Amino acid sequence: MELGIYTFAEATPDPRTGITVSPERRLKDLIEEIELADAVGLDVFGVGEHHRPDYTVSAPAVVLGAAAMRTKRIRLTSAVSVLSSDDPVRVFQQFATVDLLSGGRAEIMAGRGSFIESFPLFGYNLNDYDALFMEKLELLLQLRESEHVYSKGTLRPALTGQGVYPRPVQNPIPVWIAVGGTPQSVIRAGVLGLPLAIAIIGGQPARFAPLADLYRRAAAEAGHDPASLQLSINSHGFIADTDQLAADQSFPFFSEVMSRIGRERGWAPTTRADFDTQIGPTGALLVGSPQRVIDKILYEHSLFGMTRFLIQFSVGTLPHDQIMRSIELFGTVVAPAVRNALADG
Repeated sequence: MELGIYTFAEATPDPRTGITVSPERRLKDLIEEIELADAVGLDVFGVGEHHRPDYTVSAPAVVLGAAAMRTKRIRLTSAVSVLSSDDPVRVFQQFATVDLLSGGRAEIMAGRGSFIESFPLFGYNLNDYDALFMEKLELLLQLRESEHVYSKGTLRPALTGQGVYPRPVQNPIPVWIAVGGTPQSVIRAGVLGLPLAIAIIGGQPARFAPLADLYRRAAAEAGHDPASLQLSINSHGFIADTDQLAADQSFPFFSEVMSRIGRERGWAPTTRADFDTQIGPTGALLVGSPQRVIDKILYEHSLFGMTRFLIQFSVGTLPHDQIMRSIELFGTVVAPAVRNALADG
């Protein structure tokens, strides 16, 4: 199983001081985090796309291109590319460029996004939410199969055989579908035989297990070999030297972000009691000492049989030194233990 990290490169106030790091500082810290993840042997680093003041990355391919020049082996993916409000030709070109810079380590994780700001920003109608994604995903998959593409298009202008360049090192460059729990999206990924990433950021992971079964069943019914499918579970977490330290360091930042977003969406504020329940043995948050996180990854593997696990440490702009320590523990303690446990069967 591959183990990695994803981030939205938050630029949010420190709830203890009210100070917000500058976008310039946050991006410099992010490149250092990706470098460390590579150095400690993690497999994947993902960078999300957002168009809000509380996140610093609106162009993941630019950040990943910079990271490509500072790393040697770690795979570099968006997490996600908001394909519905982007142009598939440009997405393909950008990630083909990252692939060339990295020597064949780029991936595209395509999704519809957890926020809607990009739709009016780029002139798209939210009423076309699903149709935009379907049409653009189809075109993206065509682009990775052939440099000359003919597409009719209803929401994007047609292509009439123009060449699309550059071509990536990988043939084909991996395209994942990221979902938040919608069965129709899971079925779509299975029918297409594409790798699937399921985001689990709350509740009980066991409740999501039927989605993994649905994905594999849809793929098998469409004629794809279930053994060839790739499934990623993406979750929030944080690692420190002890369970108590991890909880105490991460809670103020996690609570600030989730409560603020909750006000936008009608959720209740996140309390310490809620948080402590979520970091328990069967909760969605992987917060704790290395051993607690090892145990929870293996627990989730027993539920999903996933081939990849990605953890988001920076829910809120935690201090850079704490994030770096979390990455170090993940790569040097957690990842080897998980790999050894799975190898032993």
